[in-house]
This record gives sequence, structure tokens and C-alpha cells, in this order.
Amino acid sequence: MKYNNLFNKQNVGAIIIIVVSSSGFLIPNLPLFAKADSLNPSVFSRDTKPFGITYPEWTSKWWQWLVSIPAKDNPAADNTGKNCGQKQSGPVWFLAGTTGGSAERSCTVPAGKALLFPIINSECNYAEYPAVKSVPELIKCAKADNDRTTNLKATIDGVRLQQLAERYRITSPLFSVTFPPKNVLGAPSGNTQMISDGFWVFLQPLSVGNHEIHFSGLTVGNPTTGTANFAIDTTYHLTIQ
Repeated sequence: MKYNNLFNKQNVGAIIIIVVSSSGFLIPNLPLFAKADSLNPSVFSRDTKPFGITYPEWTSKWWQWLVSIPAKDNPAADNTGKNCGQKQSGPVWFLAGTTGGSAERSCTVPAGKALLFPIINSECNYAEYPAVKSVPELIKCAKADNDRTTNLKATIDGVRLQQLAERYRITSPLFSVTFPPKNVLGAPSGNTQMISDGFWVFLQPLSVGNHEIHFSGLTVGNPTTGTANFAIDTTYHLTIQ
């Protein structure tokens, strides 16, 4: 299903220095086990392990978080930000896009949390796609729509991130999910396995204060399969405290 709306070994090490840059981004006194991207310094490099976990594994955790929340309380179905704190735990705070269309949300995030969100992503699982029988087929299914994705944009406090499609497309490993009744994807409730693919931004913790995150993108429809255009446009007004 379509939603919304990415490790260089010798560079893996603990960052243990408190730094607040002039751009307003904060690196806390935490074992990040990661380094900044050379092109987008506010973003973790995709070839390291933020908090000891790989980028693809973090995208799996994001999906497990999202699908565990029933639709009525799900952050992806919330236009105001009132549900952004649902089931948040650990060093990374997950932000949701939308299931299509636009949203403008206000959200308070504890200081020191890294932020992970997809601009546009897709998933494929055995419960929703019973004709899919193997991991290679799941991967192909999850990636198909994203091969037609374009117009990816993301800005952090007005600073536009560069080369999103080239640098931050991530395919997850196989992972398990549990769909609750009346879940946001409309999938059959119960346990299944999933693979996702998409374009992700993994931000280092922001400094205390107010910040704005905006991201948008378009997946062009496929006339052969009858898939319609899919567009998202999401703005977050964050208070870090």
C-alpha cells in the first residue's frame, strides 16, 4: 500500500560532544554511532548507524510504530498534530506524512530526540497481497510505485535538503508487523511480514525552540495498472522543549 506519505565502517563511532551550530541543530551528549551527511549536515548519513541501528532498520521500526496505532488515533490521519505523541519512545521521534493530500500540524517534541520521517514511501505485506509469496516479490511490490516518484522536496527551517532521491531512498529488510482492527492501512488485522521502500529524512536532534519542517512529493500514476497520481504535502510546526 502507498503511504504519504536511507554505512561506512571506518566512520562509525560515538559522538559525545555537545554542539549547537549556528543553523540551530543540536547534537546531544548521546552515543549516536553516526555522522552527518556531507551534503546535508542536519541529516544523518545513510551509511552509519544512528543509536547503533542501521537506517533501513529504523525505517522498519517507523512502520511498526505507524501500523500499530488504530486509524482514529493515527498521526498519519491527523490534520492538526494532536496525535503526534502517540506511542513515541526511545531516542528517535517519528513523524508521519499523510495517506494522500496535505496536512499542517503542530507538535511538541522532547529535546534531544532525533527525527525520522518519510517524504513518500510504500510497503508490501503478505496479508494485503496474498498473491505475493516471497521476499523478492515483496521487494518488487514495495518498490514499483516509487520508481515513478518525482518532485521530492524537504526543507528544515527554510533550508532545502539536496539530492533527496539520490541519497535517501531506502529499502527495508523483511520485518514483522501487527495490524490492529481498524488500522490506518485498512489491512486485515493480525500478524504478517512486510518490506517497505521510500525516500526518508533522518534528522539529528534540533535545538530547543521553534522549528518548521516541510516535505512534499508526487508519485505519477500508472495507466497500465490503473494507479492514480499520489501526492503529499506536509508541514510540521515543532516546539522542541
